[in-house]
Amino acid sequence: VFWQLRLPRVLAAALVGAALAVSGACLQRAFRNPLAAPELLGVSAGAALGAALAILAGTGWVVLQLSAFGGGLAAIALVLVIGPLLPTRDRLLGLVLTGVAISSLAGALLTALIAFADPRSTLPAISFWMMGSFSAIGPASIAGLVAALALSLMPLALARWRIDTLALGDDEAHAMGVASHRLRLGVVVLAALATSASVAVAGVIGWVGLIVPHLARMLVGAAFARWLPASALLGAVFMLAIDTLGRMAGDTELPPGVLAAIVGAPVLFALMRRGGR
Repeated sequence: VFWQLRLPRVLAAALVGAALAVSGACLQRAFRNPLAAPELLGVSAGAALGAALAILAGTGWVVLQLSAFGGGLAAIALVLVIGPLLPTRDRLLGLVLTGVAISSLAGALLTALIAFADPRSTLPAISFWMMGSFSAIGPASIAGLVAALALSLMPLALARWRIDTLALGDDEAHAMGVASHRLRLGVVVLAALATSASVAVAGVIGWVGLIVPHLARMLVGAAFARWLPASALLGAVFMLAIDTLGRMAGDTELPPGVLAAIVGAPVLFALMRRGGR
């Protein structure tokens, strides 16, 4: 009974929080921008669009997972292609602005899909899933999350010292013998994998990939070898706390995506205020 009612949900919340936090840390290091996050660069919106297409088509969980990963990867690919074309002095700023535009476009397409959804079956599933939920988690979902997180973390851990060179800039990285462009692409793909897996399982949950890496960097520093595991651990704890608060809110469970935004905005303002000091 405990396995059927509690343990899958606890494991899923911890894994989703860790995946989103790891994705945020990777994107912030790859783009050298503290505002880089899965939702700001379009990864979450692209994964959400891909998963919504799979839900609308009535496919199984495996196809849903692949569709979410394809959507997230397509979104970040568009950012990497279009961003450098913008006439901005700061290339990384152009990437972030492109990510915001891609995220907005994916959100508009997702809204258009909702208009074609069946209001009695598919529409409630998509709408409820867009707010995030751990209520329908099963062993297959947990296995997929574990696999996706392992595939993301192992290469990142092995290349941790090379990833640290991305913070120095491309010229410095090349001088140290690191192919920064290929390394950045690999880090972004791994971040998209982690985000897409979490979106396919738990829906759209924002703010975790933006806030948690900042908290982890304040605690352990910016060295990627310490920053990555600290982000994963804090992300798991943060999501478990969000899920617990949502279930304690009242008779109606508050979706984790909504509660994460309510909690995340004040935390971000506090971090920005502290950084300004």
